[in-house]
Amino acid sequence: MKRVFLIGMGAGSLGHLTLDAVETLRRVDVVFVLDKEGAGKDELGRLRRELLERVAPEGGFRVVAATSPERTMAAATYEAGIDDWRRTRRDVIADLLERELGADETGAFLVWGDPCLYDGTIQILHELKAAGAQVSFDVIPGITSVQALLASHRVPLNRVGERITITTARELRETDPAAVTNTVVMLDGKAAFRHLEATDLHIYWGAYLGTADEILVAGSLRERAGEIERLIEEARARKGWIMDTYLLRKP
Repeated sequence: MKRVFLIGMGAGSLGHLTLDAVETLRRVDVVFVLDKEGAGKDELGRLRRELLERVAPEGGFRVVAATSPERTMAAATYEAGIDDWRRTRRDVIADLLERELGADETGAFLVWGDPCLYDGTIQILHELKAAGAQVSFDVIPGITSVQALLASHRVPLNRVGERITITTARELRETDPAAVTNTVVMLDGKAAFRHLEATDLHIYWGAYLGTADEILVAGSLRERAGEIERLIEEARARKGWIMDTYLLRKP
């Protein structure tokens, strides 16, 4: 039976790869790389390839690249758009496993951060198995952008007896400010925190975490919101893409 590993590659630093991930990569037959198209996205592919060269400079596996489908905004609802995107991505992965992985071979997909946090590949493989695909899979956890953010700012995620929430910018826009105690926001890039800047919240913000281009800002949201939004726009204009994560915390 074909076997697949979903390997968390961390938030951007080559040093984020765990020993389990390194040992797994060194014994697989195929590494699948799903690259996004668009301005700046080739940099993400380059980081993957640098990681693979560092793990196994002598080779030992073959690399198979494919284009990861972009999520469009044409669907009637957000949920429908996600369903369409995941269906297209599932078809790409199914085709790769069918064409490029032999019956007794082992393959690996590199996943940004950790495969268990805001990544749909686990569910896609469950769906393929339910549809009859002869494949088993295991997950090798990785360093998330949440962990990288907190480490860079040298703050803990938890405080005694307090609630912790991890959410998206889309959900934050609908959140009652009074409900924010320790809220980590991922997948933003559009300064969704601006509607909370009249509160007494503090923000710990970071972009390109774990990379040489890492940007960090911390302080009162009221005082730093405008600065962070400016940094987001400048960074996107300069690089063509941005990945940011932040913690909003009640003081």
